[in-house]
Amino acid sequence: MESYQIITLLCIGYIVFTIDKKQENFPVPMVLLLIGISLSFFSFFSSVEITKHMIFNWFLPALLFTSAYQFQIGGLKKNIGVISVLSTIGLILTVLLLGTAIYFFSFISLSFIEALLIASILTPTDPVSVVSILKKSSNSPKIAEVVEGESMVNDGTSIVLFTLVSQVYIKNEQFGVISFFLEFTKVSLGGLFIGILFGWLFSKAIHYTHHHQYQVMLSIILAYGSFYLAEHLGVSGVLASVASGIMLSWKLEQTEKEKTFRRYLNGFWEVIEPSILSLIFLVIGLEAMKYLQFNNIGFILLIFVLSLIVRFGVLSSILKIFPSWKEKFRWGEVTLITWSGIKGTMSVALLLGLAAQGAGKTDTILSLTFGAIILSLIIQSTLIYPLSKKILSL
Repeated sequence: MESYQIITLLCIGYIVFTIDKKQENFPVPMVLLLIGISLSFFSFFSSVEITKHMIFNWFLPALLFTSAYQFQIGGLKKNIGVISVLSTIGLILTVLLLGTAIYFFSFISLSFIEALLIASILTPTDPVSVVSILKKSSNSPKIAEVVEGESMVNDGTSIVLFTLVSQVYIKNEQFGVISFFLEFTKVSLGGLFIGILFGWLFSKAIHYTHHHQYQVMLSIILAYGSFYLAEHLGVSGVLASVASGIMLSWKLEQTEKEKTFRRYLNGFWEVIEPSILSLIFLVIGLEAMKYLQFNNIGFILLIFVLSLIVRFGVLSSILKIFPSWKEKFRWGEVTLITWSGIKGTMSVALLLGLAAQGAGKTDTILSLTFGAIILSLIIQSTLIYPLSKKILSL
């Protein structure tokens, strides 16, 4: 991607963010995606491409750190149990059930492991376009906190699951239940440990830095440094970035004198976030036409519907099994959390990682998953506002 193309895409993003006054009805990521698809027919953008490396190493640490740092600590404390279970047990159940459903309802010849691979790509959630809508639609931040918290954590756990499934698919490795859970635990807890440690150390270092500009510089080092170190050590860089952001926010929240620093930090990251989102969703749209095969549109639609049904079933089972959660979440709220599980950045990163490895029926899998991601971004983003107004008004 050339520098002039990046500037052009950022200008388009600026225009969309500026003129889209009804973001509840027309969420910015969806608008950017559709514009990106339209731009793919112009030769000016023919050389634009996005890779897993770009999303994973350039964009993701900043987006995750921003979400984690801005996440309300009180909301995390109240919903930590729900968020943890949905991001681990819920994630594994969703992949198994969705993979099984795709396998049995398949219109085409798919093996069970290929169906599981599709499910593992579609499981991560990216509610960037819905969290603000959920907050506006209700006086209670509960739903938005659960949706955002689940997304931050399951971005990390879903990578572990996808990696193990893709190794079985590409390298024909044996799948061991015990080895899977050991690897899952090691990678997840290792990433959390590094993030918490880095967040604590940097919260102390900030007190020895008297210039706010340098304190903001430290936050950049924290966001990317924790991610890269964790990945180098073979644990989850995603969870490290999330944990470091939450830890820094929690430590700074304890002292009143940090309000000025938080204002500078928010000012910086609130510029970075929409800039990255503009690039990501425009380029996803530009890349979409390379992968979509319209002869499978019926099956793509079925996969999208199955993903919603399975997510609702898993959420219902988990949130209604414990008495305290059963009383806390009404059926309408379970439906809203289900609908808020939009596919996005992480799913595309996993998909591009699979494309780079290329094996078996990769082209078919890419087409099916990319199609389901596009449907999720368009349909779920568009309907989340009227659905939330309807459900939360009952």
